[in-house]
Amino acid sequence: MAPSNRAAYAPSAVFGSFFLGGFECSTHRRPDGKRLDLTAGSGHDHSALEDYRQLTEAGLKTFRDGVRWHLVEKVPGHYDWSSLLALIRAAEEAQVQIIWDLMHYGWPDGLDIFSAEFVERFCRFAAAAAGVIQQECRHTPFYCPVNEISYFAWAGGDKALMNPFCLDQGDALKRQLVRASIAAIEAVRSVDAAARIVHAEPLVHVAPDDPECWEGVDRAATVHEWQYQAMDMLTGRMAPELGGKPDYVDVLGVNYYPDNQWLLSGNTIPMGHHRYRPMRELLQECYARYRRPLFLSETGAEGTARPAWLYYVVQETLAARRSGVKVEGLCLYPVLDYPGWLNDRICQTGLLGALNQNAVRHFYKPLLDQLISSAADVRNQAAEVNL
Repeated sequence: MAPSNRAAYAPSAVFGSFFLGGFECSTHRRPDGKRLDLTAGSGHDHSALEDYRQLTEAGLKTFRDGVRWHLVEKVPGHYDWSSLLALIRAAEEAQVQIIWDLMHYGWPDGLDIFSAEFVERFCRFAAAAAGVIQQECRHTPFYCPVNEISYFAWAGGDKALMNPFCLDQGDALKRQLVRASIAAIEAVRSVDAAARIVHAEPLVHVAPDDPECWEGVDRAATVHEWQYQAMDMLTGRMAPELGGKPDYVDVLGVNYYPDNQWLLSGNTIPMGHHRYRPMRELLQECYARYRRPLFLSETGAEGTARPAWLYYVVQETLAARRSGVKVEGLCLYPVLDYPGWLNDRICQTGLLGALNQNAVRHFYKPLLDQLISSAADVRNQAAEVNL
């Protein structure tokens, strides 16, 4: 099934379309030692051209996709760009814009992420990748140096849920990832001064279990603030010795899912609960802090919850825009059904499903219908502003 028209198209002042699609491209090692490569796991490595073309028919013209560093630099200092060139050339043929994740949780084997060598090699890799992309692409390139520094530092540095499998080293890992991001930004800009830089960080709310317990209230407020540490480091507001400065944040992406609000004890606050905070307020808080254009760099739900979740986040985004928050896009993520991180089950999150036996994907019609309706709401708001 294909859309009957391009009714889902909605304009953006920053991206090629207001609605974006994000391809799950994680490449980390999980606790059993297996390296993930979800670009390959979803089949997107071989179906990229058709994926891009199908999704443009639904009005998506901009996508998040990944440069798989572990494939490009299997031998230190030697680059094999074949995996990247396949994606670039498919994107160019489909005439779509890409935001390139340079590191989506994974890096080459044999490299200590806490070492100075890690930053140096990532810097050289970023510059080389930018050179390839500049040569091959007609569109102004966008880069996300390190995806989700905050989550990466927590999962890999504090909880040993992914590489580098550390406990209680989240702050050290966060600072090292900031160093690597800064080095990569400088490297990319040295090659292509026109390149745009985005970051993708979780947008969360943490509430006390007992709002009458002042100690819990203060602790929840402190934990809530942790979500901003990576961006504060990158902008130089925190840990200025790392070299951060405001222009390292060009466009700020925020990742928001149904479980992004929780009590201090760890229990998720479900939407509709009296302690659940409207997403518009979280967007307002983030925008007031950094005064940078925002976009929802990841958002989505699984199974039959997908359309209702899209309706909610779009309505909250429109409300935030009415209050003056510059939200310039919303990325459906992951835009394809994909194999889960911890097992091979197919996670039904996508606007497009998994490849069938004929190597064909089909749209999930309830989500497609909601996307078309939501795009009309975005266009109507834009028309009202322009009146």
